[in-house]
Amino acid sequence: MKKHSQKTVFLLVVALLMPLLLAACGKTVGETIDDATITTRVKTSLLNDPDVGGLRIDVDTFKGVVTLSGRVKSKEEETKAVALARKIGGVTDVKSTLTIQP
Repeated sequence: MKKHSQKTVFLLVVALLMPLLLAACGKTVGETIDDATITTRVKTSLLNDPDVGGLRIDVDTFKGVVTLSGRVKSKEEETKAVALARKIGGVTDVKSTLTIQP
């Protein structure tokens, strides 16, 4: 088996870890996990509500701020989706870019 210098091993490790560090976009690992958990909980809440078309709504979370995008059938559905998202623990704010398409 070929021996590698410490410098080569270090550069290889850095090269492998760099995409992971950049993927966090300025968030800690804990914040990334928290945001993923929030996104999952909001999406589940939307899917479980019979008055909201959860399949047509995308959910993104960044540092506790949830952004809802996609289509809804009415202003009432949009209001309900935002209200459901606000009820989830860890959500600090909800932004809606939902479009109404009856």
